[in-house]
Amino acid sequence: MPLAPRYLASLRACLPPAAIIDQTEALAAYECDGLSAYRQRPALVVLPETVEQVQAVMRHSAAAGVPIVGRGAGTGLSGGALPIETGIVLGLSRMDRILKLDPVARRAVVQPGVRNLAVSEAARSHGLYYAPDPSSQIACSIGGNVAENSGGVHCLKYGLTVHNTCQLKVVASDGSLLTIGGAGLDMPGFDLLALMHGSEGLLGIVVEATLKLLPLPAACGVVMGVFPSVEQAGDSVARVIGAGLVPAAIEMLDNPAVRAVEAFISSGYPLDAAAVLLCEVDGGAEEVAAQTAQVEALFREGGAQDIRIATDPDERARFWAGRKAAFPAAGRLAPDYYCIDGTIPRRHIGKVLESINRLGEKAGLAVANVFHAGDGNLHPLILYDASRPGELEKTEALGREILELCVAVGGTITGEHGVGVEKLDAMCGQFAAPELAQFQRLRRAFDPDRLLNPGKAIPTLARCAEHNAMHVHAGQLPFPELERF
Repeated sequence: MPLAPRYLASLRACLPPAAIIDQTEALAAYECDGLSAYRQRPALVVLPETVEQVQAVMRHSAAAGVPIVGRGAGTGLSGGALPIETGIVLGLSRMDRILKLDPVARRAVVQPGVRNLAVSEAARSHGLYYAPDPSSQIACSIGGNVAENSGGVHCLKYGLTVHNTCQLKVVASDGSLLTIGGAGLDMPGFDLLALMHGSEGLLGIVVEATLKLLPLPAACGVVMGVFPSVEQAGDSVARVIGAGLVPAAIEMLDNPAVRAVEAFISSGYPLDAAAVLLCEVDGGAEEVAAQTAQVEALFREGGAQDIRIATDPDERARFWAGRKAAFPAAGRLAPDYYCIDGTIPRRHIGKVLESINRLGEKAGLAVANVFHAGDGNLHPLILYDASRPGELEKTEALGREILELCVAVGGTITGEHGVGVEKLDAMCGQFAAPELAQFQRLRRAFDPDRLLNPGKAIPTLARCAEHNAMHVHAGQLPFPELERF
């Protein structure tokens, strides 16, 4: 259904002509995010440049009942920015300025379209950096990082986006501007700052973020452990954490991922390794030397067949280049791959990886594993060919089984990619009806008409009832809230 002429006229009155995209060919660029398995062309795309323009778009859309999907750089991997056929995409890529950088307070105030890596690049001359570093940091934007509560390689020691953000300015569904959080260590009232992180655009549109900056570490070292089995590598992760160490990062790649990376970008990973662990420690020079030796000893105790240590900046960068390139490198293994994002307790890494391989063999699909081992955030890459009839459906089914496995061992269905449209059914297995109903009530408090990113992140109870094959008894649904949401 086309958008109403009056609504279109109201948008044209509050936005410059170049901020409105309505040509069919141009709209195609916005029909999916990084999860390209699902596509939907929007009715319209708007690209505001100011907070006031965002507010005007929100007000007019609320009055007309038009759904809005917020979009950052489009690097998301769960379909969180998938458009609505009858709605608009509100892109924030043109709000890309660093408004203030205060090296004394160690704060950066940025617009939502600022690239993640650009914050650290701007702060480097002051001896500072921004800690969250998703694999897509060269392209992903801060607004999207807030929406998904992104992490990255160094989240083990330095936390997720929520732990590195002081304040947000958010435009609500009615166009009002909210300031959430502040300069202090704590604020009275409910913790709305934490609530906004990972809300996937359902509660408001982030238009400004105040970020924490950290001093660049005086020294860094990376220990590469080469293991004859994924189980030994997984157990060694738990061994390091159990020893009381908190490394800056612990990353893991299995043999298929290692081979793909080495063919794509030579990083010095041994091709015969069943698994490679990268453990980075940082801090003062003496601290780094002591922790490097401790990690080396723990890896050897865990069965590492080879140890390589990089303290030179160029060699460290080469080690990490392979890990950062793992996702694009997987494109050499199959025409398509499906990236799963689940989190498990570290002590189960070895067991879960073994189970994932068995599930893949049963489904007839190869799986490459590369992930944030330090916090148990798994990223199995299911390799498939979308041109073969039924193969995408088979891949999705394997993905659901992997997420169910994560929940079964006490984990979650997502660590940093969000729920989007990809994991809506998995949410039905993660949460019971009372929790899902409460999520919906909270959402309605911010967006009564549910116009912001509808159909994402929080499944309806009716959907979960269908997904879980629940039955209607005596004409009544299993829980009273079902029809209300």
